[in-house]
Amino acid sequence: MTVQSLSMALIAAFDRAADRVLISQDDRELTGHQLCAAMDDLALRLIALGVAPGDRVAVQSPKSLDLVMLYLGCLRLGAVYLPLNDAYRADEVGYFLRDAGPSLFICAPADEAALVASACIPTAVTVRTLGAVGEGSWLQATPSDVALPPPPASPDDLAAIVYTSGTTGRSKGAMLSQRNLLANARDLAEVWGISADDRLLHALPLYHIHGLFIAMHPLLLAGGRIDLLPAFDADAVLQRLDDATVFMGVPTHYTRLLASPGLTREATANVRLFVSGSAPLTPATFTAFAERTGHDILERYGMTECGIICSNPLDGPRLPGAVGQPLPGYRVRIAGGAATGVLEVRGDSLFGGYWQMPEKTREEFRDDGYFITGDIASIDDDGVVRIVGRDKDMIISGGLNIYPIEIETLLEAMAEIGDVAVVGVPHADFGEAVLAVVCLRAGANLTGPEIIDRLRPHLAGFKLPKAVVFAPALPRNAMGKVQKAELRRVHAGQFDLCA
Repeated sequence: MTVQSLSMALIAAFDRAADRVLISQDDRELTGHQLCAAMDDLALRLIALGVAPGDRVAVQSPKSLDLVMLYLGCLRLGAVYLPLNDAYRADEVGYFLRDAGPSLFICAPADEAALVASACIPTAVTVRTLGAVGEGSWLQATPSDVALPPPPASPDDLAAIVYTSGTTGRSKGAMLSQRNLLANARDLAEVWGISADDRLLHALPLYHIHGLFIAMHPLLLAGGRIDLLPAFDADAVLQRLDDATVFMGVPTHYTRLLASPGLTREATANVRLFVSGSAPLTPATFTAFAERTGHDILERYGMTECGIICSNPLDGPRLPGAVGQPLPGYRVRIAGGAATGVLEVRGDSLFGGYWQMPEKTREEFRDDGYFITGDIASIDDDGVVRIVGRDKDMIISGGLNIYPIEIETLLEAMAEIGDVAVVGVPHADFGEAVLAVVCLRAGANLTGPEIIDRLRPHLAGFKLPKAVVFAPALPRNAMGKVQKAELRRVHAGQFDLCA
């Protein structure tokens, strides 16, 4: 297949589906022809605001069809799209704007005054606003009357910069090219069987690669349809599933669906594919969902820097706790050839490096081009990958390596436990000690010693939690990932009295 840019591939796909509705929100629908026209119009609006191909456009606005169109307009012009989590506060926004140096920043109308007053926006950055229903100054910009340049044709042109969460230090901007995004979209369309007959119910945010790239690109390229929900709401999802053939969510979405009596085989009968990602899907959730609906959730594994790397099969067994085999465009290995260790990956979807951080980029790549993911994994004889945990989350207690997921899986199987995280915290004798943070289900009555006693038959003694603490909820980010760094910080003094 001829290598081309994502922009050119999308325009060609929209042309093929000129009269078919490709995306909608509420009563608003856009066909392929309307999408092409809107991309040109929005690219001219960007030009009128001083944006040129290669310039960065930072966006922190509520999810909407107009936000999708803004992204597509940036692709059409060749501007570099920089999505920002709408939970970021002024200091965080200021860091991203200073680091990326965008020529245009688009924020929510309700946030503009506070952001401007905070002086977090560099004076060279033009500011416009876009709200959830199209309100704001962005769409009031008059399109430029200059000739629109051709769409970016080079697959190596930069398409987006997406900042990592920065839980272990300064956030890093992953540079994703037109080639990276297109290659991953084509791989996903192939392995998931995405076609023009598919209809995706889109309940994910648009500031993360899951909702912005993984969910949208394969459907748009295949000529399928995307129906946007403003946010995930279990009742709203269940009301709309009878029109959908595909649903993508994070594990928290599936646990919330399971909490609703409306989740039945009848409600999910039209859906051919449920996909989960962005955080580990527990075997307990996988099994409960299958029992209620008859559907095995397809778990996949990816990163901001790589897109989707592995996926369970469309046809064939989907293994609880496994993330499947690498996509056609990827090769994977365990560092040093060990049975379990840090996963390293290489492929066309792999990012080009971190924005303005060449030394950090070099640190994250092997000499032969493999990227060091930082995730601890194993690969079985059939090539199926299992993620054991993050390198930084591995616990070293008394010189022995302990992977939290092994303990968490056993705890999650206990009927009284609704949520759990296992972390290592300082211990004077062992260096680190295993701590389980447990959220009990409503009405459950279980003590820490009882929990540890239940684990004893299944775990070596050195893996047993030294203590169990109870919490009403675990700290999670917007994509549902447990913030273990926060748990380690909060409970750092748990064993201060231990000798």
